[in-house]
Amino acid sequence: MGKLRPSGGYRGLRSFQTATIIYDATYWFCERFLPAGSRLVDQMVMSARSGRQNIAEASRASATSSQSELRLLNVARSSQEELLLDCEDYLRHRHLPQWGHEGPEALAVRRIGQELGARALQIDRTDPTDPTDPTDRPDRAGDEARYALYAKWLDSEDPAIRANCLLCLINQANTLLDRQIESLEARFIEDGGYSEQLAAERLAHRERRRHIDPTDPTDPTDPTDPTDRIPRCPQCGRAMVLRTAQKGKRAGKQFWGCTGYPDCKGLVDI
Repeated sequence: MGKLRPSGGYRGLRSFQTATIIYDATYWFCERFLPAGSRLVDQMVMSARSGRQNIAEASRASATSSQSELRLLNVARSSQEELLLDCEDYLRHRHLPQWGHEGPEALAVRRIGQELGARALQIDRTDPTDPTDPTDRPDRAGDEARYALYAKWLDSEDPAIRANCLLCLINQANTLLDRQIESLEARFIEDGGYSEQLAAERLAHRERRRHIDPTDPTDPTDPTDPTDRIPRCPQCGRAMVLRTAQKGKRAGKQFWGCTGYPDCKGLVDI
């Protein structure tokens, strides 16, 4: 059996692409405007790196564990938030201005991100790259093309301009990560995650095997069967799979849920 869920492909994620710009810009900002070897440099660069690397790791983990994917995306989100605070502190401690949310500079930076996002939605994703658009390339050339769109701010000799542009990009990355996490949480609640999908696939395989070979001794409905003792749904009779409650008083506890969910909401307590 192949993978039940796709994984990887993180280089095409807008969150990863934005986090890459943030990492590069943070590295060069610290190199240019902060004392070499200072603890703040280490903290800012590591926060920017953590945001990017954890998005990639979460994408790879998605093949086997929804919980690991969620955990890593939340680490990425937290790292970006830490970097955002460092940039705000840099401006405040030096009495440098911070762009207003609706200021012309902030709007101009956000507009580039919005245009990149809109363009990505128009591309035919049966072909992962658009040869006519260098910003869609999932490689170093694509990273450089996307960075170039912000270069007039990120390469400025004015540290306030660089820090403010970074703040705008971090806020964009946080918005993208929030949407990614929200979508993953909804999918996890709906599908139950990888382990539950694996159990459902195994049940389906056993049902097919029993249909082909009625003498197969494995019976998921037989409590004396030592293999799994998997109950049938009390409402519709389908096989059930283990699920984990995500909220409410029973959050974190397992129960048997019907494989016909959401059409059937039958459950059996463990």
